[in-house]
Amino acid sequence: MEGLELIAFNIISNVGTAKSMGIEALMKGRSRKMKEAEDLLKEASTFMREGHKSHAELIQNEAKGNKQEFSLLLMHAEDQLMSAETILCLAKEMLYLQNELNELKS
Repeated sequence: MEGLELIAFNIISNVGTAKSMGIEALMKGRSRKMKEAEDLLKEASTFMREGHKSHAELIQNEAKGNKQEFSLLLMHAEDQLMSAETILCLAKEMLYLQNELNELKS
């Protein structure tokens, strides 16, 4: 595997891991394990950065005139990138609210 396929799988792998960590962070928050939840979100952001780096590489190549053919695999990778981004943004907000709720219950 090389080229576009390798880049697409790199995006899918990294952002998939980040998305899973975001969901796991929400479950930790629900269990009042806020430090663990925050740590998961920090680690998830590392995986997101790697996914974004790979995506940026594709964009830079196209800007240099190296056009890629349409690829369902790349479309899937970009879809996963955006859904992971959304989940992590929402997870941060939901954990903030869960923390406030936990403080009210204390």
